[in-house]
Amino acid sequence: MRKGGRTSRATAERPRRPSGFTLMEVMIAIAILAIALTAVYRSQSQSVSMAANARFLTTASLLAQGKMAEVDARKGGDITADGGDFGADYPDYEWRLEVEDSELEYLKKVRLIVTNNKLTANNAYEVVLYKLIAN
Repeated sequence: MRKGGRTSRATAERPRRPSGFTLMEVMIAIAILAIALTAVYRSQSQSVSMAANARFLTTASLLAQGKMAEVDARKGGDITADGGDFGADYPDYEWRLEVEDSELEYLKKVRLIVTNNKLTANNAYEVVLYKLIAN
């Protein structure tokens, strides 16, 4: 406006632009948001999977270490193939002991396998011990 209270000719003839967003702007914003949320969801899903795998490996290695200590405390001739579970504290975990002859006459290969029955993939943890058998 001019000082005299009159509007200029350029201001009066300029068309007024409506306020708000166009449909195209909204669609582009939603597409960008969808792409970003997909990446976040994929990252979160992978994180949960990795945490479950880490929990299994930690628990299975500790259970295997304890069971292998029991086996190692036995005399060499008393070690036979066996299996079982870890009781009520770890209801989803089972163990299996396999005993094989090794290439050397006085050594036995003892393999302990700990499995989790709830997991569908990567559900086994294996420890191998070579036990000296004295005659």
